[in-house]
Amino acid sequence: MSNFYTEDGDNPYVQAVQASQQSAAPAQVANLTFFPGFEQRFIHTSGATINTLIGGNGPPLLLLHGFPESHVAWHKVASTLAEKYTVVLTDLRGYGDSSKPPGGPDHIAYSKREMGRDQLEVMQQLGFKKFQAVGHDRGGRVLFQMMLDAPQTVERGVVMSVAPIRELFANLSQGFATAFFYWLLQIQPAPLPERMINASLELYISTLLSEMNQTTGAVTPEAYAEYLRGYRNPASIHAVCEDYRASVTIDAEIEKSLNGQKAAQPLLVLWGQKETIGLYFDVLGMWKQHASHVQGYPLPCGHLIPEEDPQGLLQALDQFLQ
Repeated sequence: MSNFYTEDGDNPYVQAVQASQQSAAPAQVANLTFFPGFEQRFIHTSGATINTLIGGNGPPLLLLHGFPESHVAWHKVASTLAEKYTVVLTDLRGYGDSSKPPGGPDHIAYSKREMGRDQLEVMQQLGFKKFQAVGHDRGGRVLFQMMLDAPQTVERGVVMSVAPIRELFANLSQGFATAFFYWLLQIQPAPLPERMINASLELYISTLLSEMNQTTGAVTPEAYAEYLRGYRNPASIHAVCEDYRASVTIDAEIEKSLNGQKAAQPLLVLWGQKETIGLYFDVLGMWKQHASHVQGYPLPCGHLIPEEDPQGLLQALDQFLQ
């Protein structure tokens, strides 16, 4: 397991942090390095402004990142995918360089329905009436809600390193709670989690990435510095907590209102063989309760699939996507 946080000034991750403190590179400059040839736009939706990158040719493919990352999580696979697809990368609302609206009553602004609405409107404004999508972690939750809400638009989906929230909490164990301590922290009422996280931001983010990552060197110093840059805005930490609070409040209410509705589109489920979710849960079995046409399997890595096993992910997508 890679170690992000040490007191050693020679540690490349520490150096990356120090560089980001001295001069936080604008998102436009970072994107030239991570995604050469991609165009950046800031697209206004009905509820937010979404940082968006577009590149490649072919059928549209939307990629949605997870926590604690941003669209930069896809930097090892985006250019290859752009050889076959028109790839759209976004920061979810509240993350990266997208706007961070107030959570509102019951955290409704960070319901997966509202976060998904952003993405549907982005694709609509780009001229894509139908598309395929891949979501990792939080992005997987957003994507699955999109599949339920817009079945004629999202043609097929891939969710990674995520399981339905109802089953996760219904089967909570000591081991899972220990590994996913940040879940239990970030759902607490404001402002306690925000203040605790901001008080030790570097330690918090580096610890999470280190725990999630089972492949040494998978998260590059450059990518880590970019993730940290995004979270240096206190509004980002509040938005992240609102996202998690929504998962156990408004999202649960929305799921209940669907009365057991299943996604009808083809769904591919991937997870890391070495990550916590695969050790404690029947991931594929859980998703079969929520979608009618499901297939899936683990990849030989930890939680951060796009960065730990980019070739395995590309192969899986090549076999599943149309």
